Amino acid sequence: MPIVAQSTETTDWVSRFADEVIEESERRAPGKPVVVASGLSPSGPIHLGNLREVMTPHLVADEIRRRGHEVRHLISWDDYDRYRKVPNGVDGVDAGWAEHIGKPLTSVPAPAGSAYPNWAEHFKAAMVASLAELGVEFDGISQTAQYTSGVYREQILHAMKHRGDIDAILEQYRTKKAPAKKQQSQKPVDDAELEAEAGSGAAEEDDGSSGSAGYFPYKPFCARCGKDLTTVTAYDDDTTELTYVCTEDGFTETVLLSEFNRGKLVWKVDWPMRWAYEGVIFEPSGVDHSSPGSSFQVGGQIVGIFGGERPIGPMYAFVGISGMAKMSSSKGGVPTPGDALQIMEPQLLRWLYARRRPNQSFKIAFDQEIQRLYDEWDKLDGKVADGSALPADLAAHSRAVRTAAGELPRTPRPMPYRTLASVADITAGDEDQSLRILSELDPANPLSTLDEVRPRLDKAEAWINTHVPADQRTIVRDEPDTELLKSLDEASQQSLRLLRDGLADHWSLDGLSHLVYGVPKVQAGFSADATAKELPPEIKTAQRTFFALLYHLLVGRDTGPRLPTLLLAVGQDRVRRLLGE
Repeated sequence: MPIVAQSTETTDWVSRFADEVIEESERRAPGKPVVVASGLSPSGPIHLGNLREVMTPHLVADEIRRRGHEVRHLISWDDYDRYRKVPNGVDGVDAGWAEHIGKPLTSVPAPAGSAYPNWAEHFKAAMVASLAELGVEFDGISQTAQYTSGVYREQILHAMKHRGDIDAILEQYRTKKAPAKKQQSQKPVDDAELEAEAGSGAAEEDDGSSGSAGYFPYKPFCARCGKDLTTVTAYDDDTTELTYVCTEDGFTETVLLSEFNRGKLVWKVDWPMRWAYEGVIFEPSGVDHSSPGSSFQVGGQIVGIFGGERPIGPMYAFVGISGMAKMSSSKGGVPTPGDALQIMEPQLLRWLYARRRPNQSFKIAFDQEIQRLYDEWDKLDGKVADGSALPADLAAHSRAVRTAAGELPRTPRPMPYRTLASVADITAGDEDQSLRILSELDPANPLSTLDEVRPRLDKAEAWINTHVPADQRTIVRDEPDTELLKSLDEASQQSLRLLRDGLADHWSLDGLSHLVYGVPKVQAGFSADATAKELPPEIKTAQRTFFALLYHLLVGRDTGPRLPTLLLAVGQDRVRRLLGE
């Protein structure tokens, strides 16, 4: 039973695209399922920029499903693309993999130690697992399977027959000057794409085979070496007899293209051919595809040769990572959706993609910023619960927490991420200690089991263990800092006495917050309940000084986890001892 979209969701970008896609689908293919598409190249780790290629159509497809329409979200795995280069920083891969450059990705061995049969399946598997956790429903299409089984045979023969028309379209762009600066790209590309996007004359050969025999939009893989370093030297339209030569080893072969399944259309022809073959109505593209001569623009002309139309194609902007430069799947250490899902719940990751229009860039936090993002998410969660969320925010929240199939699994009792991270940091993952501390956060409603705060607790613990440098981890002192305690003046000693005396009556998260902020107020002659408006600015300075003293006495640093959480973690008896009682 489809979930009907709420009226408040009609204000967001997803609903607007859904309106347009439904209308366009009814015009092009009335009575048929709506088709949206994504393309992913498993040439290496599939990163968080590539995820936007999937999440944009997913969100639109899901909205269409919520309205009761049948929709297919196709993900074309471009696993028949050539292996371009050996990526850096991939475990189990060394320079020896360079011998496979030019082969289809499915003909390249998987990294050493992998459980998968080839390179493409190895990197595809991680993305499939992440999409399942994110609630993304899709139909996967292996381009290796499509080409090698002859599914596209008629389309290939049609492209070869109309190679002159295709060449004429490409020729319009080959003479254009290269742009001054190449835009950031997150769309999967092959060598033809990389070269042709520059718009230079050097790109002509990579738009297909051009030589004395003419232009051909098809690249065979060599029967001897398995690579695509081939040039078509002759082709007969009537018999479909095709001859190619391999520039790698000089091997030549003559085949009947009507029976031959070991090759593929070049990228700028392959993509629009698939639009027409699958009847794609909606497919996004990266910012690089908005320029003249880009695959999306050229494909819009070539698709007509196959009797189709270009999809509605929103341009999507760059996705960044806090503290990291531009993502590129050819470089090692680039975060993937799986990396993100280790430290954040699927709802948060979905929300980051849903709340921004496709043409708006945004960053995904792997540093301390993740705590602020979680605070923002929890605040929105509260507004949704009490009915005060704005329509666009309510829509983004709805798309984050559920799909047309239902609610995504969530943490039953979502405590603040920064609190859970602090507890994981202080306890080093000790479950008994964690349960004790978290139960004391709200003594009136204690936890009975850590399962109530999972999986968020596990995500926070993973973040602490994998993204917080060792020198920033919290290590509570074993013994009091007697030298520092002896050196304190009377005012500092009084502040510690006030804190120690109030521990028993304030032993909860809220109570300790009130206590640690209240001590400097009381020392200055004000009530512990006095608000900021009632206090002179000097009180803030006194509070910072007091906090720094507590951190030094407890963990030997100027800063650390929030003091109320730290105090709960250390425990009353140990706090009293470390503070000089």
